[in-house]
Amino acid sequence: MQRVLTPKGQATRARIIEGAAEVVREKGVTDVTLDDVRSRTGTSKSQLFHYFPEGKDALLLAVAQYEADQVLKDQQPHLAGLDTWDAWYRWRDALVERYESQGDQCPLYTLFLQVGRNTPGSRAIVGELLRRWQQSLAGGIGALQRNGLLPPSVDVDDSAAALLAAIQGGVSIMLSTGESLHLRTALDWWLTRLRAAAPLAD
Repeated sequence: MQRVLTPKGQATRARIIEGAAEVVREKGVTDVTLDDVRSRTGTSKSQLFHYFPEGKDALLLAVAQYEADQVLKDQQPHLAGLDTWDAWYRWRDALVERYESQGDQCPLYTLFLQVGRNTPGSRAIVGELLRRWQQSLAGGIGALQRNGLLPPSVDVDDSAAALLAAIQGGVSIMLSTGESLHLRTALDWWLTRLRAAAPLAD
């Protein structure tokens, strides 16, 4: 049975997870030690094991969940309001700017290339993140249809899946090269292609 934490305990646990995420981003998951986390967060060994009695793997799993939540949080409030073309372009600009500013410190890098590859149970978290992300994008495409900006013939789920794949590919190339050109191009191509299906009166 999961232990119920006090508000103070929840805050301490959250601080440990956030600190651990920072260390993972800096050092890589294989080089991170619990001593690194204790030093960064100012917690004792007993505190660390109080909140994560299973040790490093449990902490890294919590980091994976933190980073997954951060990916979607970083896109708000735009991701929740994709009901006009202008809203989509604002989201596009905010997304590119966010990944350009974060570089290889972005949550996706930590989740997909660090924790996600080395921590048991993290694949389920990655899968859930992608499901939630695609669902949000599909919600925005559906909102365009309800507002008469896209015809019902546009496949919402397929369009959202293609966009998510374009984002992941663009971010992966950016993390490898340091350039955001492919991410920008992928997003612009997708928006142009989707908008081509819009009624002529748009």
